[in-house]
Amino acid sequence: MLYYTKHFVDSDDIKYVKKILKEKKLTQGRYVNLFENKLKTKFGSKYCTVLSNGTAALFLAIKSLNLKKRSKVITTPITFSATVSSALMNGLDVNYVDIDDTTYTIDTAKLEKKLKKNNIKLLIAVDYAGYPCDWEKINYLKKKYNFKVLNDNCHAIGSKYNNDIKYALKYSDLVTQSFHPAKAITTGEGGAVYSNIKKIDDKIKEMRNHGFIKTKEILNKGIWNSNIDNLGYNFRLPDLNCALGISQLSKLNKFIQKRRELAKIYDNEFKNIDGIKLPKVNKNVYHSYHIYPMLIDFDKLNIKKKVFFKKLIKKKINLQVHYKPVFLFDYFRKKTNFNLKELNNSLKFYEQEVSLPLFYTLSIKEQKRVIKEIKNLLYN
Repeated sequence: MLYYTKHFVDSDDIKYVKKILKEKKLTQGRYVNLFENKLKTKFGSKYCTVLSNGTAALFLAIKSLNLKKRSKVITTPITFSATVSSALMNGLDVNYVDIDDTTYTIDTAKLEKKLKKNNIKLLIAVDYAGYPCDWEKINYLKKKYNFKVLNDNCHAIGSKYNNDIKYALKYSDLVTQSFHPAKAITTGEGGAVYSNIKKIDDKIKEMRNHGFIKTKEILNKGIWNSNIDNLGYNFRLPDLNCALGISQLSKLNKFIQKRRELAKIYDNEFKNIDGIKLPKVNKNVYHSYHIYPMLIDFDKLNIKKKVFFKKLIKKKINLQVHYKPVFLFDYFRKKTNFNLKELNNSLKFYEQEVSLPLFYTLSIKEQKRVIKEIKNLLYN
């Protein structure tokens, strides 16, 4: 079966991870700091904390901002549920702004309309599929309306904005990433929070380790001594995972280049075909293509989306949809605030979006088979 994604681990990754098994520490060792330092250098932050997964990164990033309970948060509904659940777990009120129908990221014009009417404390902006948001406009709005910005950058590892891979923290207060196997690089499970404020980074590092504080003053009372003054969590990322991340990070450029080459083939094969809409990329964006989202007008082509998926599965091609709008899940329908009339682009997007196979080891032969089967199904 051919799936929409697949991780890649080579012999160099395996050799590097094997080294850790001979180390004195398998967790909280030197490879955690080494991975954090390499991530800081690559993505341009003063501080970085790696965590057990991307959801933990989102949760602690939000918690570090010390927002009052019931503070208003805005995000996009076209995202993984963790973007929203992390805000709810922090006791915040979540509202949505519709997506732009070209970039599929948050619509900044609609965002400003919402900001004019609401006292928003935090924007969680998602660089969907590897396409950066309109960060210059978001930065303008941030200064005008005085709110915090968290960049959920989990899709955009390796993306560039204005030709800069270090763009994310230039426009945001905090940035989170995920190293799940579906992402551009993987640590198995894992995530990171990037910041330029030491106080925030210190707090996140404390919270990931049960809230333990070990200052010189405390340790002077005994080398065994520590303190806890706030609730903490066990969100540590072991050295084993960090070692894999270090090895994977060294190959990031190669991984992204291959994704872009595959995306170009999809562009060429499906361009100017009636009933199909392809991702459009502005000149100031270097798309990393975590996902290749193709929109299919199933009504126009007279085929149901469910039937389309089932027939491709019979051909051993298992596609995916990214994403069902978060507010359509039963839990989030009850717990978040939204007006369906304001979210037409997101609803239409969900009806039409299909994520095509796109990963480092996808062969041209396999990709051509996917293209052929889709064309046969839609147009024959």
